Amino acid sequence: MVAIATETPDQPEVLALLAQSDAYMAALYPAESNHLLDIAALLRPEVTFLVARLDGRAVGCAALVRCGADWAEIKRMFVDPAARGHKLGRRLLQALEAAASEQGIAILRLETGISQPEALALYRTAGFAEIEPFGDYKPDPLSLFMEKRLA
Repeated sequence: MVAIATETPDQPEVLALLAQSDAYMAALYPAESNHLLDIAALLRPEVTFLVARLDGRAVGCAALVRCGADWAEIKRMFVDPAARGHKLGRRLLQALEAAASEQGIAILRLETGISQPEALALYRTAGFAEIEPFGDYKPDPLSLFMEKRLA
């Protein structure tokens, strides 16, 4: 059984999941192209942190970071490779969109790397389109920036 809920990221099981995500990203990209939020940032009040649990075990996570009056950024989206095949990425993304709508957020933005074809396919099929760098991001040949306007 899959459950997705708002939780705190500072739980040991979730910290282990984030460490796994960090290692995965470090294997794909140099440090200057990794834009990961740390635990302190994920605990800020403007962050909604979701955890996906499969039979009670934390296997995925994602954060919604409110950045402006009408937009938020998706950060730290990750699914344990051992739990893939359950459409957890899609479910997390749908849960983020629902949370954004509940908070009155009209636009979702994200930065992702070019070496993650599964993530890129997920975002594109969910209606995200490429945009120029936003916020504090600078152009990076290893990054893609995407946006989706919510109905």
